[in-house]
Amino acid sequence: MKGDFFAVKRIEEVWRLMEDLPPVGVEEVPLEGASGRVLAEDLIADEDLPAFARAAMDGYAVRASDTFGASEGAPAFLRVVGEVRMGEAPEREVGPGEAMRIPTGGMLPEGADGVVMIEHTKVLGEEIEVFRPISPLENVIREGEDIKRGEEVLLEGRRLRPQDLAAAASLGKRYLKVFRHPTVGIISTGDEIVPVEQKPFPGQVREVNRYTIWGIAQRAGAKPLFLGLVRDEKEALMGKLREGLPQCDMILISGGSSVGTRDITLEAIGSLPEAQILVHGVAISPGKPTIFALAGGKPIWGLPGHPTSCMVVMWVLVFPSIRRIGGERNGDPFPFRLTGRVMRNVPSPPGREDYVRVKLERRGEGLLVHPLFGKSGTISSMVEADGLMRIEAEREGVSEGEEVEVWPFL
Repeated sequence: MKGDFFAVKRIEEVWRLMEDLPPVGVEEVPLEGASGRVLAEDLIADEDLPAFARAAMDGYAVRASDTFGASEGAPAFLRVVGEVRMGEAPEREVGPGEAMRIPTGGMLPEGADGVVMIEHTKVLGEEIEVFRPISPLENVIREGEDIKRGEEVLLEGRRLRPQDLAAAASLGKRYLKVFRHPTVGIISTGDEIVPVEQKPFPGQVREVNRYTIWGIAQRAGAKPLFLGLVRDEKEALMGKLREGLPQCDMILISGGSSVGTRDITLEAIGSLPEAQILVHGVAISPGKPTIFALAGGKPIWGLPGHPTSCMVVMWVLVFPSIRRIGGERNGDPFPFRLTGRVMRNVPSPPGREDYVRVKLERRGEGLLVHPLFGKSGTISSMVEADGLMRIEAEREGVSEGEEVEVWPFL
C-alpha cells in the first residue's frame, strides 16, 4: 500500500486525481433507453439533414423575384398550380408567376426558392394576392442546413438529453453505444449503527448514511449495491471489501474515516491487491476526514460517519467521481452551479473550502441566497436546504450582498 498519510489535500487536487479515473464498460441500448445515459462514441452524421429543401412555414412556394415590390396597395398576383403534400415529392415545378400551396415541412418544388407565409396572401379563385415581398430562401430550410454529412453531432462523454435522441433518430440511429451504469457498492460501518427498522437503544443510532449515499449515487447515474453493515473491526471490513470489489466499479465506506476508525479503514483498504491511498484528509468543511484510494484500479472512498458531512462529501467529491467513471467528460466536476447574492455575512477560516447549507429565493431576475445556521450535525438543516454555498479556501468568508456560487441539490 502506498500513500501520503495525513497530508490534507485541497479540493482542486482531489478533482485532478479523479480526472485519471477510467470509464466503465460499454453497452448498446435502444433510443428509448438512452436518455440520461453517457454516449460512448462520437455520433457522426452520415447524411444531410434535411435531405431536401423544405418549407419552414405554411404558405405558398414561389419564385422570390415574383414578389419583389409587392405591398398591400400593390399586391403581386400569382397563379396557384397545385399543392405539395406531406410525405410526397411535388408533382411539378413552379414556373414564373406561379405558386404552389405548401405545408410546414413540405418539400420545396423545383423552380421555387422561397415560401410566402399564408398570412401575407389572399385567395382569389385560382390566384393569390401577395402583400409582402420575400427574399430568396426566406422561410426555407435548405438541404443540409440543420446537420451536414460528416458533422460531429454528439461527442463521446456527453450525457444524453431528449433533444439529443431526436438528433440521433433523425439520422436513422435506432441504437446508441453508451457507458454502462457504474455499480457502486455501499458498506456501512459502526458499532453504534442499527438497521433503520430497529428502535435504537441509548448510544445507538439508525443507519442513515446508507440511504443518502444510495440516493446521491443514483442521481449521479450509478447502480447502488448494498454490501452490508459491519462493526468497527478490521477483519470484518476487509471481508466486505474483498467480497465487493469484484462486483463493483467503486466502493463507498460510510463511517470509517473518523478518529478511532480511520486506521481500521486504511488498514482494510491496504490489504487489497494493488491498494494505493491517494487522499487521507481533505481541506473541506464539513468532511475533512475523507479517504480516497484505489485498489486494482477501482476507486474507494472512505466517507465521514457524520450524516451531514457524509452528504456534503458525496455531493462535492463522490458525485463527480461517479459521473467520471460513468464516462462523462464535461471538464467540470459540478456543471450545475448557480450564482446569487448572499443575504448575510458568513465567516470562514482561510485554508479550507466551506460548503454552507442555503435556502434559495428567486426575486425578479436575481437569486437570493439565505445561509442556514445551526448545529452542524442536524439532518433537518439539509432537508431545509436547497443547495450548498461554496466559499473558496482563499477567502475569509463572504459579506452580505456579495455574489456567491451555489451548488444546488439535484
